[in-house]
Amino acid sequence: MPPHAPEPESRTRLAEVLGTGASNADLGEDLAKILARACTVLDVDTATVLRHESRGQRLVAIAAAGLEEEVYQGVQMPVGAGFAGTVAARREPVVIDRADKATALNELLAERGLHTMLGVPMLAGTELVGVLHVGAVRKHRFTTTDVETLRLLADRLAAVLQAETMRQNQAATIALQRSLLPGVLPVIEGLRLAARYVPGAEAGLGGDWYDVFRLPGGQTGIVMGDVSGHGLEAAVIMGRLRSALRAYALDCDDPADVLAKLDRKANHFEHGVMATVAYGVLRPGHESMALSLAGHLPPVVASPGKPAELVPAPPDPPVGLTVGATARRRTTTVELPPGAVAAFYTDGLVERRDRLVDTGMDQLAELVRPEDPERACARIMAAMVGSRPPQDDVALVVLHRTAGTGTR
Repeated sequence: MPPHAPEPESRTRLAEVLGTGASNADLGEDLAKILARACTVLDVDTATVLRHESRGQRLVAIAAAGLEEEVYQGVQMPVGAGFAGTVAARREPVVIDRADKATALNELLAERGLHTMLGVPMLAGTELVGVLHVGAVRKHRFTTTDVETLRLLADRLAAVLQAETMRQNQAATIALQRSLLPGVLPVIEGLRLAARYVPGAEAGLGGDWYDVFRLPGGQTGIVMGDVSGHGLEAAVIMGRLRSALRAYALDCDDPADVLAKLDRKANHFEHGVMATVAYGVLRPGHESMALSLAGHLPPVVASPGKPAELVPAPPDPPVGLTVGATARRRTTTVELPPGAVAAFYTDGLVERRDRLVDTGMDQLAELVRPEDPERACARIMAAMVGSRPPQDDVALVVLHRTAGTGTR
């Protein structure tokens, strides 16, 4: 390849490609205009941006000029296969002198009659964001300036795509989280309920969730869960686990059986997923609760005339960690006399950099007392979170058994 081109010339050509900056159009339209200008400046016939999807290790065409069919037909390319896949795998510029099925793999490139192609990786630091490639239907010699210009353009577009992806993921995560967390807790005779959810300031929204629902036979289910990871993927997995647990809860009265089914489902369909879950079933009349823990921290129970305590329930393996084996899950019976309060929570409430989780759990146990659940939530959050933003997601549900029994 020729010696490295002078940077000023490449930057001048990059400015021509980028034009006057972003418009009020959406990202797809802006990309199409930029690629059209790239074709003019580089004297080529086609230009395409393919986004890298890390989960499937594939490239998906999202914008094109001169070869719009790639976008319309949803062209996908595995990393390491074909022209774009080779660029992604090598993470360096690649030039081919003849685009055909052997070198390009994508039939649309050969059908377009492309002769010469240049592709560069789109990188944000060490992260592969996608591939940008251009092509000419005639024999064309790409100069060092062409390569440098395309690399500079790829870097600029990688930053734009990454920022847009983060914005979209954040918006989708917020919408999904709001749709899955109970908007209003159920009204159940004999119980009073209150809850809090605060996203972590550092990691953002993630996979923490809580749920309270009626079950057949006058029973009530209460769930507190925490999917490992953050962002949209964790929230999506959380949604699937939440729905599956609800379905299993209708078929099984024993919380241990429900969590065993959830674990089996996660291992079969959610490879690599790990979640901790506490699932309790309040029996008719709410005098007792059957509780099973899948790696989750135990709830705190406070009864009138007694000090609050962490429920001595054995922590079985988290959901998703029993591949190739069937974990024997256990259920603990927890007595709930009239006036008793139970607090379910995620580790974001009790763990901080300056506070060990065991210390936080002991502090929480000192705070829980038989009282109105809204007052309890407010007091617990004030003492455990205070004026400092939580580092991790915080979920808290407090239930108070009143003198009434049954459901309505």
